[in-house]
Amino acid sequence: MADSIFRKLRDGGEEGELAPALTIEETVASPFALDVSGYLLANLSSSILAGKSKSQGLVLITFSRSPSFYLKLLKQKGIVVSSSAKWIRILDCYTDPLGWIDQPSTGVSEASSLIKLHKSVSNLKRLFSSIIEAGRELVGDGKTRFCVAIDSVNELLRHSSMPLVSGLLTDLRSHAQVSSLFWSLNSDLHQEKITNALEYISTMKAKLEPLCPSSDGQKNALESLFSVHQDFGKGRFHVRFKLRKGRIRVMSEEYHVDHLGINFSPISSVDTVVPTTKSLLPKVQFNLQLSEKERVEKEKVVLPFEHQDHGKSTEIYDGRRSPADSTIEATPLSLGELQIDETSSGKGGEIIYFRDSDDEHPDSDEDPDDDLDI
Repeated sequence: MADSIFRKLRDGGEEGELAPALTIEETVASPFALDVSGYLLANLSSSILAGKSKSQGLVLITFSRSPSFYLKLLKQKGIVVSSSAKWIRILDCYTDPLGWIDQPSTGVSEASSLIKLHKSVSNLKRLFSSIIEAGRELVGDGKTRFCVAIDSVNELLRHSSMPLVSGLLTDLRSHAQVSSLFWSLNSDLHQEKITNALEYISTMKAKLEPLCPSSDGQKNALESLFSVHQDFGKGRFHVRFKLRKGRIRVMSEEYHVDHLGINFSPISSVDTVVPTTKSLLPKVQFNLQLSEKERVEKEKVVLPFEHQDHGKSTEIYDGRRSPADSTIEATPLSLGELQIDETSSGKGGEIIYFRDSDDEHPDSDEDPDDDLDI
């Protein structure tokens, strides 16, 4: 699945379309977006050097790490960036983002000619021009394209508002020479509306999640801490692809981070088994499901509003005749009066109501629940 992301960034978009964009979302529990960015940087660099990518250059904008850090990272991946490299440019927004240093130094002797210091990162129009200028130094002014990588937009959002940042990313995507674009984001540092806005801009979203902690409520705090420490560096890697015609494709795999970097593997068959309904229910102090015996007993319960015919036809009181005893005729004394039938069996009598007028609507004096056998 990570290879699918790499291939889309490598191939870029079709002519006339917006460039593919990827948001790598991390959390405090899984702070490994930098490892994913390093994985993509190494693969994109290798494909550009091998001539297997549609883009012929890579512009890296650094906010959270120094340029020397990324040079060492690429060197660990087997990619040595020399001063004569014509496929990469690094825009340094890490050393002096606010423009406080008069004569700054990147501290990088090797490949220093490939690193350009950028001050006042709050001026996003100037930042956009610097990115495009760095890309044209690699590929020229023609139709040849280049990739853009922003190591983190967290620091960028500290100095600029969300509408300005989204405008910068949209302008980069719509530029004719930008082949693809990706950036990382820590969702715990921002409001949900910001993460939603960046997700709306991007065509792909990769989210790092830790392994689910044990649901054993009897586990003590020490065991829980040991479990978290043991599983740190492991988790799930979920990716959403926005396809044409509004379709969405979701893929997942496992990741493992060690001293060599991040590794991806398919989810084990044990974890892909769909959990039962009982496991999906929240833990409560009472049972939310019925046993087989309880289900049988429930089916035997007679609801009070169901008619219990017992072999007899059901009669509905029409307002003139008592359904209890149809053989007893009530002789009205006068209209609008109540008569007590003293001949009825049992204790007490029976009250029979007579309509005031035959022109009265049949349902006007009927009980709406009279047809229920209660």
